[in-house]
Amino acid sequence: MTRTPGLHPAGLTNWLAARHPSLARGPLEARLIAGGRSNLTYAVDGATRPLVLRRPPLGHVLRSAHDMFREHRVISALAATDVPVPDAIDVVDDTADALVTGTPFFLMERVTGRVLGDRAQNREFTAGGLRALSLELATVLADLHAIDPEPVGLADFGRGDGYLARQVATWRRQLDASRSRELPALDELGARLADGMPETSRTTIVHGDYRLDNALVDGAGDTPRISAILDWEMATLGDPLVDLGLLGLYWSIGDLPGDAGAIAHSSVDLDAGYAEFDELVDAYAARAGIGVPDLSWYRAFAAYKLAVILEGIHFRFRSGETVGEGFDRIGGLVEPLAAEGLARAAVGRR
Repeated sequence: MTRTPGLHPAGLTNWLAARHPSLARGPLEARLIAGGRSNLTYAVDGATRPLVLRRPPLGHVLRSAHDMFREHRVISALAATDVPVPDAIDVVDDTADALVTGTPFFLMERVTGRVLGDRAQNREFTAGGLRALSLELATVLADLHAIDPEPVGLADFGRGDGYLARQVATWRRQLDASRSRELPALDELGARLADGMPETSRTTIVHGDYRLDNALVDGAGDTPRISAILDWEMATLGDPLVDLGLLGLYWSIGDLPGDAGAIAHSSVDLDAGYAEFDELVDAYAARAGIGVPDLSWYRAFAAYKLAVILEGIHFRFRSGETVGEGFDRIGGLVEPLAAEGLARAAVGRR
């Protein structure tokens, strides 16, 4: 059986046979799925249906950012809603037994579809199909934000009051925990965000990392569709415009200096047919029944949050505590993101 960093396939085979015998069929094989920058995600084959396993990074973990139990809870809660999510199978704390990962891990079904993370994949679709997919991504987000947390069992999933202040403070703490170099522009951005915080107008379920490459896309040609929204590790209750601001950052991340597009694996290309981000905002607002929001602070916060996340990955990579292609270039994107955030904070625009 192939050696898989962070996961013991033989242990997973034994665990699945004991815990979920209806899924067990024989020896399991697992491979690390490229594209994850924090939690590690593996495709698991050899069971009665394709599976996915998620576990925290190999080292230097901010516990709240990699909570498998939290991710399992929100996906389970959304199963009966209009938001497409995988079937959650189990969540386990394997820290003491160390049979599978030696950490908490989350097992779910593997949904049909693929992650769009490369512009070459756009050739599978027509321009009209990519435009429709763009707008669907916005309306699915509006549908998520329309869900009443209480009936789905998420009323205590977070505290809406003071959410933005806590977010800024949390990411400033995480930056301090990952410091290995001076980053004055990023520190200035954090200070500006704290000083210029907007008032939150509503509280909803927030995904926390909403972008095209955290969705699975099925279909081809004129008819791509979102088959599942993935990576709910940062989900909570809070200001929904945070999700929209982050979506905007990723929608144009390829425009940042350097090889940001290659590092972020963005497939978004307006020339291929993807809608302008302003059109996504309009589609979201229409679906949500709200006015078109001012996203300047939220776009600046998105840049700050991603820069801090990437600085943490840079820290772990230099310590030899994470794996994945392109991690050696992650640190080079932090300063361009800080500059983008400062520009957004200084000029009110989408």
